[in-house]
Amino acid sequence: MEDLIEACNNAVYELTGTNPDIKRRQIFNDINYMESPEGWEAPIDRIKDGKRVYYRYHNDFSINKRPMTDKEMDMLTQAIAVLSRFKGLPQFEWMETLLANLQDKFYLRGNSDYIIGFEQNLDYVASNYLTDLFMAIINKQVLRITYKTFAGIVKEWILHPYYIKEYNNRWFLFGLNHDIKGRITNVALDRIEKFEVANIPYIDNRDIDFETYFDDVVGVTILDRPVENILLRFDKERFPYILSKPLHGSMKIKDRDNCIVEISVIPNNELVAMICSFANHVEVLSPKWFRQEIKEKIEDLSKKYSTNAQWLHT
Repeated sequence: MEDLIEACNNAVYELTGTNPDIKRRQIFNDINYMESPEGWEAPIDRIKDGKRVYYRYHNDFSINKRPMTDKEMDMLTQAIAVLSRFKGLPQFEWMETLLANLQDKFYLRGNSDYIIGFEQNLDYVASNYLTDLFMAIINKQVLRITYKTFAGIVKEWILHPYYIKEYNNRWFLFGLNHDIKGRITNVALDRIEKFEVANIPYIDNRDIDFETYFDDVVGVTILDRPVENILLRFDKERFPYILSKPLHGSMKIKDRDNCIVEISVIPNNELVAMICSFANHVEVLSPKWFRQEIKEKIEDLSKKYSTNAQWLHT
């Protein structure tokens, strides 16, 4: 046991540079796990020598020699389904070889009945740019981007790219706007006309942690506004769905009996769209200005349906 503790401590130190101070109980727990069906069902011999006990694998057992379980095989099959989503994208040609090797090695070639469906759009325009933009971030290349709005207005931005994010089946590039120092610009990939590498020194991202950058919003648009505590009341029929799938990580139940929840976010267009998607099953209670904004949108929608369009058949 002392030899095992010393070997494990040395291994962790070489890997992390810190002294883990592994205890006997941890080693015993690990051995028990290795012998269990959840581990590897490892055949471990215990050889007594007086008060000491020596441990060894029985015969030539090795984790690497153990065949995959049915559960592991199913998980690998589904992993191949995920990887297959990247097939055909530029610079992902290596994926074809990887998938072929996995399917051949584990005899999964004929298994095409996947049981998980992933939301995707293979014909999406952004797929043509995704890999190149990813590599620009890795290689720290400044980009000159030609961008066309939905209104047809063409803009040109110089961007120091930092991060790529998917939301609502669309991809967005985030980076430092070269012309507006300190401002992070959000660029939808499907509105990019073209881009090229700009011969400008790259400015590293030292201020923003993109893992937490979107914590205060729904979606990807971060406006220069304070976080608001927004109270929403749902129908009793819809409320269980909201509880099972929270609107935002900040959601709190304020009044369960009256189906009222609170989210703390920066209001943006994505939040408005989300609330409107619930139609008449939700009511904004506060703040007043946001309630009024939703009310005006509902009234505008009502006017559209109150007027008979000339091209509609009676």
